[in-house]
Amino acid sequence: MNRSDRALKSRLDALLADLDPAAKIHDDPVGLVRAYEDPDDREVVALLASSLAFGNVTSIRRSIARVLEALDGPPAQAIAMGKPKLLRRLAGFKHRVYRGEHVATLLHRASLVRRQHGTLGAAFASLQFHGTQEALARFGDALRGPNVDRGLAHLVPNARAGSACKRLWLWLRWMIRPDDGIDLGQWPLAPASLLIPVDTHVQRIAFNLGLTERRDASWKTAESITASLRRFDAADPVKYDFAICHLGVSKACPSARNDDACGRCVMQPVCRHWT
Repeated sequence: MNRSDRALKSRLDALLADLDPAAKIHDDPVGLVRAYEDPDDREVVALLASSLAFGNVTSIRRSIARVLEALDGPPAQAIAMGKPKLLRRLAGFKHRVYRGEHVATLLHRASLVRRQHGTLGAAFASLQFHGTQEALARFGDALRGPNVDRGLAHLVPNARAGSACKRLWLWLRWMIRPDDGIDLGQWPLAPASLLIPVDTHVQRIAFNLGLTERRDASWKTAESITASLRRFDAADPVKYDFAICHLGVSKACPSARNDDACGRCVMQPVCRHWT
């Protein structure tokens, strides 16, 4: 590891050390997942919560809560009620571009996958021999089903199309990474296989830190950032994701150099705006 890498790792480790999971999860969709104790409920709620993680976090959490209230029971059991009942329960639901029928289809398809494999985790594990991108693509195929409209295609993106698949990787991070008060450590799969969930916040901050030279939120950018993070922890490269993302979500990291905000940031000495 060269000198600049050591400096960046030191700052990322400090950022992680300053994180207070108990305080942060109440402003994050994963807090709604951790409210459940049953592993079956957690994987279903995590799929729902990550899939709706699009837009303002307050609106996201409100929409997740609305769906859970409509299910009216333990989520892993409730999603097996059949698609017609799910459609009736979620009639009138809307979150950004997603409507009730999109969420009902996702949950119904998830119940079919669980019926076949026992758990969603077992289903994803069965696809690992296809390689990371194709495994995620096939899993998305199973969750979308046939006759996919534009809203459902956005809710469950196709990894083959080059999308960063941010929300699917967020779900997998929650389920696979060790339990650290944020992620759940529920599926016995290797965290080394994860890609960082890339949205505009993560892409911008990763660029500022020199973790990537790419300026788009794509699959290739996710690979680029993750490859850089593997230099610091090959076994668990995305352990920094939550801390990096919340720098942007909390607006602690502004979109342009700002003396006041940047002066308080632990990442300032390794940020492009200052080096």
